[in-house]
Order: sequence, then C-alpha cells, then structure tokens
Amino acid sequence: MRMLHTADLHLGRQFMGLSLEEDHEAVLGQIVEALKSERVDVLVIAGDVFDRASPPNSAIRQFNRFLKRVADETAAAVVMISGNHDSGDRIEAMSVFSTASRVLVRGIADAVETPLVLPDAQGVVAFSALPFSYEYAAREVFGDEGISTPADVMAAQIAAARGQVPEGARWVVVAHAFVAGGAVGETERALTRVGGIETVPAELFDGADYVALGHLHKPQDVGPQDVGAPHVRYSGAPLAFGFDEAGGEKSMTIVDLNAEGVAIRTVPFRPLRQVRSLTGAFAELLAGTPSDDFVQAILTDETPLIDPMKRLRVTYPNTCHLTYARQGRTPETKALGAGRAAVTPIEMVGDFLKAVRGGAPSDAELAIAADRLHAGNTAEDRA
Repeated sequence: MRMLHTADLHLGRQFMGLSLEEDHEAVLGQIVEALKSERVDVLVIAGDVFDRASPPNSAIRQFNRFLKRVADETAAAVVMISGNHDSGDRIEAMSVFSTASRVLVRGIADAVETPLVLPDAQGVVAFSALPFSYEYAAREVFGDEGISTPADVMAAQIAAARGQVPEGARWVVVAHAFVAGGAVGETERALTRVGGIETVPAELFDGADYVALGHLHKPQDVGPQDVGAPHVRYSGAPLAFGFDEAGGEKSMTIVDLNAEGVAIRTVPFRPLRQVRSLTGAFAELLAGTPSDDFVQAILTDETPLIDPMKRLRVTYPNTCHLTYARQGRTPETKALGAGRAAVTPIEMVGDFLKAVRGGAPSDAELAIAADRLHAGNTAEDRA
C-alpha cells in the first residue's frame, strides 16, 4: 500500500503580511498531481490544515476545491486530523458526509479511536488518526484527571487506538505532536502553557509500522531507527514560513507499506516563490537579477542608507526584512502588512511592566500572567 504523507498546510497564512494564497494553490495542485503520478492509495494530512481556528473564507474554499479534486481525479483514500492551529470542531465536521470506507477525518479526541482499515495484496493496514488535544480536553474525554502534559495526552490516545487495531494488521499512526529529538524552527507555536514540557517520547509509538507526524515544519525522521523500530517522521510543511528555512527543500513523503517493512522517499515541492537571505553591499544587491521571491536583505554597507527597503523592492518586490551586518541581528524591518512579533506574549508582559514601573516582574507575577494567557488561549480554542 502506498501512502502520501503531508502536513502543516497552514492555509490562510501570510508571509510577513504577504498573501500566500497563490503559493498554497500551487502546492495543493502538486499534491494532486503526485497522487496521480505515484498511484497513491492513501493521502494523509497530519494536522494544521488551516493557520488558525477561524480561517478566512478564501482558505476554506481553497481546501474544499482541493478535496474535490482528490475525490474526482484520484482513487486515494483520505486520512486527516486537526492540529493545534485548527478548530477541532471544524475539522470534525468535514467527516459528516464522507465515505466511511475510504475516509477518516478526526478533529476531536475520542476514548475509542476506531481505525480506518484498508486491504491490499499483503493483508490489511489500520490507520489510527489521533487529532491534537489539549490536556484539559483530554482529561474530560478519557476521564483521567492525571493527564497533565502532551505526553500524557498522546499516551491515552495511543492506548485507545492500539486496542482497536485488528490482529496481524500493519499499523499507521497519524498524530500532531512535538516528538523528542525533532528540530524546531522559528514558526511553530508551542503546544503547552509557558514553562510546560511539550515533547513526547518516540517510544510511545512502539508497535506502529509508520508514524505520520505533523507540527514541525522541517522534513525529518525522529525517534529510534534501529532494525525493527517504527519509522517516526515529519513530512514538514509544503511552504517555508520563516527565513530560518531559507535554502531548505520542502517535500511530501511517499511511504510504501510492504509486508517486509516500510520504504520511504520524498517528492520535492516546487514553490512559486522561494525564501532567500541575501548578503552584500546595497549596490550589488540592487544590481541583482529581479525576483519575486521572499527576500531578507543583510547589507554590508558601513553607513546607513536612505530608504533602502523601498529601493530594493524595485528589484525584489517581496523584500520583507532588512538589516545591516554591522548591527548583528538589530533589524530595520518594514513588513508589507502586519508582521509577527519577535517576542513571546510573556516577554511582552515583562517588558510592559518594566516600562511602566521601572522594575522586572517577580516570578509569582509571571506565573499569574502565564496562567491567564493560557486560559485565554484555551477559551479561544473552545470558541
């Protein structure tokens, strides 16, 4: 059985104020083409379909068009879960009119994780789809007040799924989590409250033939890779969302589930626009080849220039960030629209208190602020 594993589409997201709708349309089309050219049996989307719980209507329509193409143009089954950016209820609602024999869509954790079981020439494969869940919600679902970390949540979900796997079936687990050992980028949102431990051990997935993960945006294998150990892998996001990913290749993962084991390879995405970091004298960059790529300019000029961002955008219209090499990381930033803050919410609280009263907040005050921030986030998730 052949599977295409992707995740972290983040439809509706912007790149420092610039729309990614056309970029997303391109990679969604490439997924459909790969499903056809690779003769894929199962499409797996491991969470973060949308960039936020209430995505723009354009993103919802875009995803609906994509699913229609998958249904009309391919014979692939679909396994999909919600991620920490998604509204679990919204993703769960997509399962209402699905064909139960070929589709498994899970947005809300359940105490009974029934798999999608698909036959092939070598037997059957069971797909367990484990949607992202915060601790407070998992405590209610599993009736366990001892659930206090993402690892506890995942352990409860795995236990609920393991008991439903048919005897002798090959087992695929789809999850959205931060597995210990994964390489983190600049754009992933934390999965727990400030100061909490958000990682889960790879050993939780023991017994699975393949673990299709979402959350980390760089393609990578994690966990034990010894003979007989499960393959635990992040497909990564189809698009780069930060300059820390400049030069990195994005890909979808093709997985062949054979009786003798699992074979993994990647198919690269071809984005409309790359993310690039350019270093050099202003005159050199200005004379470069025009490009629509997202650009971060690091100028080696010793003296400040007059409005270099505006002038660079003549050559690179999507220049998003500019800094001088002599200033290290001190930026002169002019994003096209609303950019993302470079500090965490709790750091913003601390900076505000310092500015207002001239002194740093105490540990107790920071704990109160962190608790309120977490309460606000969970209330938004429930809304």
